[in-house]
Amino acid sequence: MDTLTTLVLGFLSIVFVNNLVFSKFLGICPYLGVSGRIDMAFGMGLAVTFVITLSGTLTWLIDHALLIPNNLDILRYVCFILVIAGAVQLVEMYVRKFFPTLYESFGIFLALITTNCAILGLCLFLNLWKVDNIVEAVVLSFGAGIGFTMAICIMAGIRENLQLANVPEALKGAPITLITAGLLSMAFMGFEGMIK
Repeated sequence: MDTLTTLVLGFLSIVFVNNLVFSKFLGICPYLGVSGRIDMAFGMGLAVTFVITLSGTLTWLIDHALLIPNNLDILRYVCFILVIAGAVQLVEMYVRKFFPTLYESFGIFLALITTNCAILGLCLFLNLWKVDNIVEAVVLSFGAGIGFTMAICIMAGIRENLQLANVPEALKGAPITLITAGLLSMAFMGFEGMIK
């Protein structure tokens, strides 16, 4: 299999099959907390995509250029969290300066990207998946961000439509949101086995 095919299959795999939200259940807090409106969900998805792409790439470089050669694997978590926090600060400053209304609507969820387990999870998965080169790390990191954006936007679209639906009183709010999240996860399990 040539390199381009491997990269395309890896990208499609992490977006659809190994989606961090639907298959690994990572990043659920912003997935449920910011998916009330499609515009907020898309903005959060873009912010997470930027942070996860930058963090995944930089942590792979730090891991393979500094930590592994010097047997400093024990510092992996500390380094990864520092890189993620720095990337989130860049996003926060940018959104605050150029999109103040979006910044206000995100509230605490923008700062909580730092503790989004999907980002740290991807950084650790890049090591577990034995990613060989920087191009694969960038493609998988970007694909994870696109997968998160797709997941949160699908949920936001469904939740906007649920406001117009005749939902039984006992299921309104969190119950119908959790049922919807479970059904979405089951739907995406249909992609399992397509890319192996």
